[in-house]
Amino acid sequence: MTAENLSLSPELLEAVRRISSTEHLLVALDFDGTLSPLVDHAEDARPLPRSAAALEALAELPRTTTALISGRALDSLRLVASPPKDTLLIGSHGAEVWLGEGSLGLELDEEQRTKLAAVREVLAEIVNIAPGTLLEDKPAGVVLHTRLADDDVAEDAVEAATRVLREHPGVYLKTGKRVLETSVVHASKGEAVEFLRQATGATAILFAGDDVTDEDALGHLMGDDVGIKVGLDFTQAQYRVEAPVHVAELLEALLRERRHVTAEA
Repeated sequence: MTAENLSLSPELLEAVRRISSTEHLLVALDFDGTLSPLVDHAEDARPLPRSAAALEALAELPRTTTALISGRALDSLRLVASPPKDTLLIGSHGAEVWLGEGSLGLELDEEQRTKLAAVREVLAEIVNIAPGTLLEDKPAGVVLHTRLADDDVAEDAVEAATRVLREHPGVYLKTGKRVLETSVVHASKGEAVEFLRQATGATAILFAGDDVTDEDALGHLMGDDVGIKVGLDFTQAQYRVEAPVHVAELLEALLRERRHVTAEA
């Protein structure tokens, strides 16, 4: 192990070496809290420069596909992540998909649009009386953000929203780090991982994520895949790193190994 990757465990480095030799590698990553540190204002998030550089270099390698799987809407993800041009994008926890030029955008039917309007009305009423909370609109849902609220206010706001919206059929709820995600389209990061596996023909997937919703993706990994939890929360992932800066080290280690493998082919 070199000074460049002292924070990565020998077991994780061995997993990186092993997965680098797969025929077609899919590198799929969450964005917030993984490529980018968590920030108070979503629009301020940016990938760490080392991670961005490593991801771009991986995207250029033969038999290697890169993807971002995020809870963000696709437009927001593109704005803050500035992904490499060939990187596949999954937004809104799988409800939005971009596989390149010609990909169709998400279209809601009339019933879904009506449900979405009702959800926003419920959440707007809560935000009006819960200081520090705010809403984010997405193509298929509305997000209640509580990062700037006091802990008791945040807890009460999420509890109130959950109680009311559970009575709305066809509305799907996900909790994350200081957010309540709502959607009128059923989707998950686990389903996104399976979709990308089939769409790319990947023989193995490396996935890293930090949030509760990333556990869906980690739970869909298979025998030859490698799952990495970013942070100290409970996880089903095989491996763990502490922070986005260590994701940069991980991607750099993966890049070195994958370059060697693809150069030999």
